Amino acid sequence: MNEVWPSVQDWIQALFIIVPTYCTNGAPVIFGGGGPIDFGKSLSDGERVFGDHKTFRGLASGLVVGIIVGLFEAYLISASLFPIAVSASLGALLGDLAGAFLKRRIHIKPGGSLPVVDQLDFVFGAVILVPLVSELSLGVVLILLLVTPPIHLLTNFFAYALGLKTAYW
Repeated sequence: MNEVWPSVQDWIQALFIIVPTYCTNGAPVIFGGGGPIDFGKSLSDGERVFGDHKTFRGLASGLVVGIIVGLFEAYLISASLFPIAVSASLGALLGDLAGAFLKRRIHIKPGGSLPVVDQLDFVFGAVILVPLVSELSLGVVLILLLVTPPIHLLTNFFAYALGLKTAYW
């Protein structure tokens, strides 16, 4: 039972993954804009590859913020946290792009809602890339998947209330 149920160590490791992942995911909302990553191109289905909301500046700002958070964690706690933060950040960005790609394929416009994908795509990306540099227990993955949706919805609501986002999801 202890292998599945999250331990205190799992919660600590999850926190060191959550912080850079969430900061990376939020940075494009604040610093994004500019040219779209897909250069305005559409696929054969007539939909854009990613859409106007996925920009080079958003991608770069997310990665820079993730690296800064990783440096901060490495300085305060352990240098071993830096590669985890960088891989989590890169995974978050790639997961978000994958979510946008999926939404375009099923004809959901940029900014449109796709529950579960909207809340977890960036976490899935982090969960896929972090094991390249550090082991992830099932407990850590469960924590990331369970705590993220309510936190994501709450932070999006605040960003919407502050005028940083056009939708509350």
